[in-house]
Amino acid sequence: MKRHGLLLVDDEKEILRTLTLTFEDDYEVFTTTNGAEALGILEKQDIALILADQRMPGMTGVELLERSLHLKPHAIRMILTGYTDTAALIQAINQGRIYQYITKPWDRQDLRIIVQRALDSYELTLENQRLLQELSAANERLKDENTVLKKELDREATGAAIIGKSPTMQRVFDLIGKVVANPVSVLLTGETGTGKTLLARHIHAQGPRKDKLFIEQNCGALPENLLESELFGHKRGAFTGALSDQKGLFEMADGGTIFLDEISEMSPTMQVKLLQVLQEGRFRRVGDSVYRQVDVRIIAATNRELEADVRQGRFRADLYYRINVFPIPMPPLRERLDDIPLLAEHCLNKHRQRLNSQITGFSEAALQGLCRYAYPGNVRELENLIERAMLLSASPLIEPGDWLPEARPNPVEHSRLEQFEREEILRLLKLHQGNLNAVAKNLGISRTTLWRRMKDYHIQANKENDVAE
Repeated sequence: MKRHGLLLVDDEKEILRTLTLTFEDDYEVFTTTNGAEALGILEKQDIALILADQRMPGMTGVELLERSLHLKPHAIRMILTGYTDTAALIQAINQGRIYQYITKPWDRQDLRIIVQRALDSYELTLENQRLLQELSAANERLKDENTVLKKELDREATGAAIIGKSPTMQRVFDLIGKVVANPVSVLLTGETGTGKTLLARHIHAQGPRKDKLFIEQNCGALPENLLESELFGHKRGAFTGALSDQKGLFEMADGGTIFLDEISEMSPTMQVKLLQVLQEGRFRRVGDSVYRQVDVRIIAATNRELEADVRQGRFRADLYYRINVFPIPMPPLRERLDDIPLLAEHCLNKHRQRLNSQITGFSEAALQGLCRYAYPGNVRELENLIERAMLLSASPLIEPGDWLPEARPNPVEHSRLEQFEREEILRLLKLHQGNLNAVAKNLGISRTTLWRRMKDYHIQANKENDVAE
């Protein structure tokens, strides 16, 4: 156990020698004959108790103890004096800057007892200080957890409904129905902005864990060491700034759901730690040796091709198989055009009150314009467009305007047109028994253009006019 540091100050060396012999077996003793040197020792050493003579040249004991307050505010201060009626001494004692005064001569055993009791008081002060700091840190943690809880409750209050009636979204709903009551891990895939976070919330809100917390963490938003502490917590002293034990998101979400967005951005080290949670349901806080057990449902999301990352060694295969127990692909908006009117109306209602808007709907032309756009940013981009339109609109109905981007070719529609054209060429080739001139004339294009289209669509015509795909 570390010994307390004692600073003894007296201009009489014989007194210093006597005091040193009294305390050196039990404490780490520092001595000096003047106040200036004493202040230098206080700056460099860990001093728990200062015992100073009152009558010294240059600086009195009371002056020294007064000046020591800013260097060692919690240290015990005691005065040796042969003059008990000194006004300065009485004032210092009354103001609480001096713990006790010792009159000369003193009894060595009594002095030992007085110093020991004083240091007991010092230790109690330090312990109280530590407890106050921990209480303050605990209050901050509680405040943070309450903030998280409030955010979660606010978000859940707005609902986690998924909007869509298109065939692609009906397939998503069918998949949700099969997994919502099951605790297995779910992997949501799809482009950025397709609504993977909303889908994760929907799965949680419809399942048996809906009364517990849903907590989300973007795995690409924090560096590895901070992400580990955020997910698993840390022990006091685990790193600089870790002033107290801290719960992680897994502990906070115990019994509920944790949503790991952009899981492909997780480092290899963190992938190993997450794998342990999935396999064993337990983890360790940073800097701790104790394992903690949790019951958490994990929903992960990515906009990357994780299988390709596995093949290239960027993502662990064993973790991929653990999180991919039940994959749900979220379709891009260009593959669910039938949902655009519903989504546009939802966005309008969502932002109407916040923007204090009197807009009631969309003109037919505006809806047609919305349906002709390809939406590289998916539903998120659609919502931004609606919000911009509401700000720019001067009438109750939103009309086409600068807010509406120029229609870009929709890859899905473009693909459908190509498929239709290919089938039409095949039909005409069969109808005209492979006569390319007749087919080109029927299509209204040149023979050269027909040959190029056939090449693009992998259609071949042999010399006997037989058509092969």
